Amino acid sequence: MKYVVTWEALPTLTEETAKRSLTVFSKWSPSHPEHFHAFLGRVDGNGGFAVIETDDAAEITKDTAPFTTWFEFHVYPCLEIADQAAINTEALAFLESIS
Repeated sequence: MKYVVTWEALPTLTEETAKRSLTVFSKWSPSHPEHFHAFLGRVDGNGGFAVIETDDAAEITKDTAPFTTWFEFHVYPCLEIADQAAINTEALAFLESIS
């Protein structure tokens, strides 16, 4: 399954704690880097996005856990748009079948 992971700096982040987060990040690597399809930082510097494909959501927990002191994370399970469109088409057909 694919997931989009977002993170945003907590309001408590200071210059000192931001420096610490970057030090930790410089020593960190994803548990399975091959599962990261995109790993992006926001241009405002306050967070970022990752597209990760894995059958084990615990991998995402392992990768985000060291950073929860500085960032708030959101994880969104996703489908390919063609699969989502097919499901929506089936749902509409079901709704139309009910009188």
